[in-house]
Amino acid sequence: VQLQASGGGLVQAGGSLRLSCAASGRTSSIYGTGWFRQAPGKEREFVAAINRGVSDTYYADFVKGRFTISRDDAERTVYLQMNSLEPEDTAVYYCAVRFGTGTTYSAKSYAYWGQGTQVTVSS
Repeated sequence: VQLQASGGGLVQAGGSLRLSCAASGRTSSIYGTGWFRQAPGKEREFVAAINRGVSDTYYADFVKGRFTISRDDAERTVYLQMNSLEPEDTAVYYCAVRFGTGTTYSAKSYAYWGQGTQVTVSS
């Protein structure tokens, strides 16, 4: 499985961005897709996830009400719509996929990772 993350950029506080994660390869085995982020000097943290089939969605508390995760199965793409961005959201955002084992919120559950896309929010 290969993942291509895109959509990052520089935005002012209060602005919006939509990240995309396009999957290719043996995508039929993917159970869920997640977004994580890592800011300089900090550990990678869970942001949001969506599971295939039942469309269960999961969010970190700090993005609830601001970010929305969705997917387009035909395009094999998962999106992360980010609204009301704050300077604290500045980080490299990574998408990743898992095959059904482990917990949704743990990076260790995800087998394949995209290359990351930089999001910078200015104050």
